[in-house]
Amino acid sequence: MKTVPVFFSLVCGLALAFMASCGGKSDGAPAAGAASAPASGASAAAATVAVSTVKAQKRDLPVLFSANGIVTALTSVDVRPQVSSVVAKVHFREGQFVKAGELLFTLDARSDEANVAKAQAQLAKDKAALDDAQRQAARSRQLLAQNFISQGALDTSITQVDALLATMAADQAALDASRVALSYSRISAPHAGRAGAVNVYPGSAVQANLTSLVTITQLDPIAVSFNLPQRNLSDAMSSLKDGGAVVTATLADGAGTFSGHLKFVDNTVDAGSGTLKVKAVFDNREGKLWPGAFVEVSQTVNVLKDAVVIPQASIIQGARGTIVYVVEAGKAAMKPVKVLYAQGNDAAVTGVNAGDQIVLDGRQNVRPGVPVLERAREATAAASGAKRAAAP
Repeated sequence: MKTVPVFFSLVCGLALAFMASCGGKSDGAPAAGAASAPASGASAAAATVAVSTVKAQKRDLPVLFSANGIVTALTSVDVRPQVSSVVAKVHFREGQFVKAGELLFTLDARSDEANVAKAQAQLAKDKAALDDAQRQAARSRQLLAQNFISQGALDTSITQVDALLATMAADQAALDASRVALSYSRISAPHAGRAGAVNVYPGSAVQANLTSLVTITQLDPIAVSFNLPQRNLSDAMSSLKDGGAVVTATLADGAGTFSGHLKFVDNTVDAGSGTLKVKAVFDNREGKLWPGAFVEVSQTVNVLKDAVVIPQASIIQGARGTIVYVVEAGKAAMKPVKVLYAQGNDAAVTGVNAGDQIVLDGRQNVRPGVPVLERAREATAAASGAKRAAAP
C-alpha cells in the first residue's frame, strides 16, 4: 500500500524536469546572444578616452630667478650743521623736491661776518706796511748806487719786505678761514632729492655735527636690493660686463612692474645663507618706487638653448616617477621624463621629442595602451565642466 505513492511522485518529478529543460533550450539561447552584443559594444565605447593634446616644442627657455627685494635709495644724507648757531630762516617746505646746491637753511652769521671784516682789515693794514717797505727798499738801492749807505742797510730793507710778504700770506689765509666759517651759516642741499621732515624752525639753537636738520633722499634713479644664490654668481658677474642683466621688480600691492639693470654685486658670500647681496638700479621718474617698499624681483640668469618644452600641467607625479602620456597611433603611451627646469606654465624636460603629442586634459583617465580620441582643448574643458556640474 505505501509503495505506489512513492513511485508516482518520482515519475511526476522526472516529467517536470524534462519539460523545464526543453523550454530553457528553446527560449534562452536567442536571449543570451542578444544580450552579449550590446555588452561588448558598451565596453569598447568605455575604453576610448577623450583627451586634448599639445605638441612638445623645441625652443629657448629663459631661466628666471625670483626673490623678494627692498627698495633702497642710492643716496640719502642726514643734513647737520657744521657750526653751533641759531636757525635764522628755513628756505624750503617739508616733502619738497630740491636741487643740488639749493639753499635750505640760513644760520645766524653775525659773529662770522665780524671775523671776516676783522681779517680783511688786518690784511689791508699789512698790505700798507708792505708797500712802505717796498718803497724803502727801492730808495736804499738808489742810495747804495751813490755810495751813501752800506750793503747791510739795503739787506735790512729787503728782509723787512720779505717778512711783510709772509705776514700778508698769513692774513690772506686767516681771511679765507673766516670766509669758510661764514659759509657754514648757509646750508645747501648736497644732492637732488626729496626733503623729509624738518626738525628745526627759525630761532632753534643747533649744535655742530649733532642736530639733525633734515634728510635728503634721492628717488630718481632708485635701487632695489635683494639676495642672489651663490650658484648664480658667475652669471651675475658676466652680465655686469655687458651693462647689467635686466631685472624686473613688481610692487607687492600690484601697483606696477618696473624694469632695471643689475649694477652691483657684493664681494662676500654670506656663509649662513649661501647668498650674496646685489643691487639693481631703476628709473623712477613717476616716483612709484619708494624707499623701504617690498617688491618681487625676477631676473633671467640663464637660457636653456633648444630645450624640449611641454606644459607643466601635462606632467604626472606617480609611484613610477615623473611621466607623461603621448598619443601614438591613436593610443596612449606612457613615457618617463626628467624635468630640467620649470617656470610658470612651461617645463623643459628630457624623455620626449619635439612634435610629440602630449596628453593634457583628460590625462587622469588615461592608461597605457588605451585608445584615445583627440578633441579640441576647449571642448574637453567644457565637457569636464558639464560632468562636474551634473555630479550632484
